[in-house]
Amino acid sequence: MKKFNTVKTFSNNSVIEERRFLFEVVGISQQGSNNLDYPIRQSGTSFITVPYSRMNQEMTRINRLGGKIVNITPIGINTPVQAQSLSSSSEKTTNNKPMTQAQEKKEKKEVKVPVNIYRPKNPFMGKCIENYELVAEGGSGTVRHLTFDLSDGDLHYLEGQSIGIIPPGEDEKGKPHKLRLYSIASTRHGDNLDDKTVSLCVRQLEYQNEEGETVQGVCSTYLCNLEEGADVAITGPVGKEMLLPDDEDATIVMLATGTGIAPFRAFLWRMFKERELNPDYQFKGLAWLVFGIPYTQNILYKEELEKMAEEYSDNFRLTYAISREQKTDDGGKMYVQSRVSEYADELFELIQKPNTHVYMCGLKGMEPPISETFTAEAEKRGMNWDEMRKQMKKEHRWHVEVY
Repeated sequence: MKKFNTVKTFSNNSVIEERRFLFEVVGISQQGSNNLDYPIRQSGTSFITVPYSRMNQEMTRINRLGGKIVNITPIGINTPVQAQSLSSSSEKTTNNKPMTQAQEKKEKKEVKVPVNIYRPKNPFMGKCIENYELVAEGGSGTVRHLTFDLSDGDLHYLEGQSIGIIPPGEDEKGKPHKLRLYSIASTRHGDNLDDKTVSLCVRQLEYQNEEGETVQGVCSTYLCNLEEGADVAITGPVGKEMLLPDDEDATIVMLATGTGIAPFRAFLWRMFKERELNPDYQFKGLAWLVFGIPYTQNILYKEELEKMAEEYSDNFRLTYAISREQKTDDGGKMYVQSRVSEYADELFELIQKPNTHVYMCGLKGMEPPISETFTAEAEKRGMNWDEMRKQMKKEHRWHVEVY
């Protein structure tokens, strides 16, 4: 993987809407003053995000540090500005017209995010057309892939959203069961690529209560045992937290455990399996999935994931964290946070790029140890993870959905 230096993003609350530019800089040395918040190396490429009002000032600083700007790109636009050299005075460079007169790529039509098309009082009645097991023989538990027919209604959705399922029957108080939310595992086109289905990835919940009795989850058990042809009450869609950015050159880091793979299956299918259906979205960035599971047999969608990783090796990186089979260097179990620590150098360089998004999805127990690992690894590098995470959240680049 190509190595990049750190990214510095300038912000000014009074110019939140001001246009920003991405400077690609080589040859920055440690001479002169350096007001970057993060350390920079003496070689390699640095990416610096600069608002328009600070361009002249930043060019002067880069020149003082012995750097050379090789590319300037308007943020969110794929057409690069002609490379600029700082071997001469910064005044001469700043007067170069192409830098401020870049040809902008035609803006894509904005897609409205659908929310609550169907509500609990008037759910959509879909039909189960597929229900099959995802856990291989010898694995732990039961996880089913379900697909519902939507052709009789107006339910549509985007990757990263969720739908509600209302199980039939009543609870112990004699009231109708409340809906349960499930992350959608299919793209907006559905598994049949006809815009008429939605798919879920559902693990049957089973646990021991305080009396030692085995308790099965109401909705998950209902879904896992649902017969093909059966009706199902669906609400939604809901959610804007986990949406996939439109940027085709973005870096998408996905941290998943178990059925938390659902939204990332939708992401990856859209990126790599539906290119002909999406002429306005041709992914050219990097997608990196770190997938935590207990056993190899529990790798959900294993064959398809590994096929994509092989066919699109320049754009898709697949890393497993198999806790009951793999070991860390110190002999501990391999969890998602273990991989975060192992690849911390690469992850922190990626995170500091302005178009890198990090997603986390799975059981809520995954969030604290991963957060602790990011905090510890940031401290080793002289960074403050809490501040970095807050800034990423502010920039809509940090996405968490745990349950």
